[in-house]
Amino acid sequence: MKYLRKLYDWMLHWADTPNGAIALFLIAFAESSFFPIPPDALLIALVLGKKENWLKFALICTSGSVSGAIFGYGIGHFLWWSGPGEFSGLANFFFANIPGFTTALFWDIQKLFDVYNFWIIFTAGFTPIPYKVFTVAGGAFEVNLVMFLIASVISRGARFFLVAFLLKLFGEKIKNFIDKYFDWVALAFTVLLIGGFVVIKFLI
Repeated sequence: MKYLRKLYDWMLHWADTPNGAIALFLIAFAESSFFPIPPDALLIALVLGKKENWLKFALICTSGSVSGAIFGYGIGHFLWWSGPGEFSGLANFFFANIPGFTTALFWDIQKLFDVYNFWIIFTAGFTPIPYKVFTVAGGAFEVNLVMFLIASVISRGARFFLVAFLLKLFGEKIKNFIDKYFDWVALAFTVLLIGGFVVIKFLI
C-alpha cells in the first residue's frame, strides 16, 4: 500500500508542473498496459486547475489510454506466449508484479471474450475493472482488433469526457463524489446498459 501511495502522490505532483498534460498522456498510456493507478486523479487535478481546458485534457487522457491499449494488445499478441499455452517470461513477470494480473483472471477473461466480445472490452474501459488485463488478454487471445479499438475509444472516451465535463460544470463541489463514487456509478450504468441490450435481444 505504501508503494501505491507513493506512486499516487508522484502522479498527482505533475498537476502543479508545466508538463501536466504530457504526464497525463503518458500515465494514461501506461495504465492501459501495466501502470497500477488510473489516470483519473491527475485528470481531475488538471481540470480543476484550468476548467476552460476540460475538453483538451479529456482528449489527451483518452488518446493516451487508447494508444496504451494498442500497446497492451501488442504485448499480448507478440510477446505473451513462448509456445502453445505456455506463458513467456514477460507474461510471468506481469503475473508476479502487476496488481490484479493473475493467471486465474487471465483464463477467465478468455471465456468472457468468447461470450461478450465488444461488451466486455467496453465494461473494462468504462468501469473500475482493471483495463490493462483486458488489453493484453485481447492481444493474447487474438480478439478482433477493429472491434477492440472501437470499444476502447467509446468506453475510455465516455469515462474521461464525463469526468472532465462534470468537473467543468460543478468544479470542486463534485470532486469528492467522483473520488468516492464515480467507479460504482459507472459500473451500475454499464450493467444497466448491457442488461438493456440483453432484454432487447431476448424480446427480439
